[in-house]
Amino acid sequence: MKDIKMRIEVSTANSINGSEALTSQIKGLIQHELTNLEEHITRIEVHVSDANADKSDPDDMKCSLEARLKGQQPIVVTDTATTIEQATKGAAGKMKSSLERTLGRQSDRR
Repeated sequence: MKDIKMRIEVSTANSINGSEALTSQIKGLIQHELTNLEEHITRIEVHVSDANADKSDPDDMKCSLEARLKGQQPIVVTDTATTIEQATKGAAGKMKSSLERTLGRQSDRR
């Protein structure tokens, strides 16, 4: 079996320090959550932002994920939380559910 690696591209808003450590952590969280679906995914685009960069409010970190599937329209999900890690985990969980539904419907049609 061929080793398939989905490409994960991470971008951060100007208000967030997009360090290599943060990028690596985000990629790891997404890879872990979506590993069973990676054969269907060509690319994941991640955008992390702080909704209230000036103030510290609960649930002001936002993570948007856009998954590109082979031969399909992109799927986009978003989650907000207190920390970047929580928002990323939440968005990855939503993406997993969405992809499982989408791929399940496809296999039902066959």
